[in-house]
Amino acid sequence: MRHDYNDLIVIFNGLFLESLNTELLLGGDEPIYLPASNERVHNQIIFARGYFASAMHELAHWCIAGVERRKLEDYGYWYEPDGRSEAVQAEFEKVEIKPQAIEWILSASCGFKFQVSCDNLSGDCEPDRVAFTLKVREQVLTYLEYGIPERAKILSDAFRDFYGIKKLTEQDFIQPVRFDEMCCV
Repeated sequence: MRHDYNDLIVIFNGLFLESLNTELLLGGDEPIYLPASNERVHNQIIFARGYFASAMHELAHWCIAGVERRKLEDYGYWYEPDGRSEAVQAEFEKVEIKPQAIEWILSASCGFKFQVSCDNLSGDCEPDRVAFTLKVREQVLTYLEYGIPERAKILSDAFRDFYGIKKLTEQDFIQPVRFDEMCCV
């Protein structure tokens, strides 16, 4: 299956440019959300370097940001760059569970492989990717059972329609297994 970021732009902007004054745009090295202002007619979700996964991640943050957060640059969230301590990494992962769960749902809606982003390549600790993935998966299952946030559902439905993906179920979100837990025959 072909995954072209231009399709995401067309679908998203068709759904939300007029209704919520928000556009998805290709950006440079760093993704960012910029609210409408004197310099910008529209709110802008800018994803990095044409990466499909970057667009998915930025869309996920937008999908869960409330009205007041969408008035702030990057939704007013703190971000500590790569190189975080173990304690700061734990805080990062805590606030990333819901957006990454939405990202996984949006990715699955496109038939695109999802992988959690621990985003701490040069930190003083090795993030536990499997444990984080399990937390994100648990949030995905909660959304599937109790409802996906409205904008994420609209976007998921549009992506599934475009890519010909059936309704998402628990089986679409495979539980990770640690290498040391695998049984070798």
